[in-house]
Amino acid sequence: MVKVTAQEVNKLRQATGAGMMDCKKALVEAEGDFDKAIEILRKKGQKVAAKRADRESSEGAAVAKVNADNTVGVAIVLGCETDFVGKNENFLALASQLGDIALTTSSKEEFLAADFGGMSVADKLVEQTGVIGEKLDINAFEKVEAAYVGSYVHINKIAAIVGFSSVVDNIEALGKDVAMQIASMGATTLSYKDFDPAYVASETEARIAVIEKENIELGRLGKTLKNVPQFISQAQLTPEVIAKAEEDAKAELKAEGKPEQIWDRILPGKMQRFVSDNTTLDQEQCLLNQNFIKDEKKTVEAYVSSYGEVEITGFKRVTLG
Repeated sequence: MVKVTAQEVNKLRQATGAGMMDCKKALVEAEGDFDKAIEILRKKGQKVAAKRADRESSEGAAVAKVNADNTVGVAIVLGCETDFVGKNENFLALASQLGDIALTTSSKEEFLAADFGGMSVADKLVEQTGVIGEKLDINAFEKVEAAYVGSYVHINKIAAIVGFSSVVDNIEALGKDVAMQIASMGATTLSYKDFDPAYVASETEARIAVIEKENIELGRLGKTLKNVPQFISQAQLTPEVIAKAEEDAKAELKAEGKPEQIWDRILPGKMQRFVSDNTTLDQEQCLLNQNFIKDEKKTVEAYVSSYGEVEITGFKRVTLG
């Protein structure tokens, strides 16, 4: 039997991340041939990967990386099977290394084919599956390019990247704040203008049906009924709809006996409430229309505008699971 030194075992361990005993066995089997030992460990990883191919890799780590001049950002999820592995320092270091490589590629396919220490990223995942004993996979890959890209990662579970049209004073703070908003509130699109009309129509019908059903139960219990909105998005608030809402508000003020000379002071608040009550979809899913998490008195759009001539050009969010 070929004898291997502790230095040889440590060298293989550093190169592959495999355990000491696995490295020693591989070197002995390879009769001291370093490259052959790496191949033996890789084949072990392939066997383990094949056995665990049907497993769920819903745990892991979300990573966001931005290049040196803040013009390119990527967000990836390195998935594994258990939270225990997902919190391991070596696993998190691997996820960070993969994020750096992802930053140099333009798609998930290109990323998986990219070089990682003499092998492809895809082969590295297979190798590490053998080392760790759990299925590893890239569950998400997103990229944003812009004049400035900000990022935020929430406890390795959610990563967000956001692009801006220009570089303004304190852009770093703006980038972090908006990326944090994206991570926390889960916007799915930038503006209500991005919605498909058919989606808005079907969502309106569904939401009204839910509220009406809830009101039946609230009525049975003698509780205050919820307001049933007519609409759910700014996309539906045409000039005609707004004009009618204003006329209805005036009729309501007249019925309440409010003097006409003070209507101008009351109407803005009523119209603001009307818009708020009838744009719930926008407030949930549209980044610009969401209330800013650090100051709920203003929207994200208003917060971004406070920084001057800058706009959000795009964003991405990745999560575990």
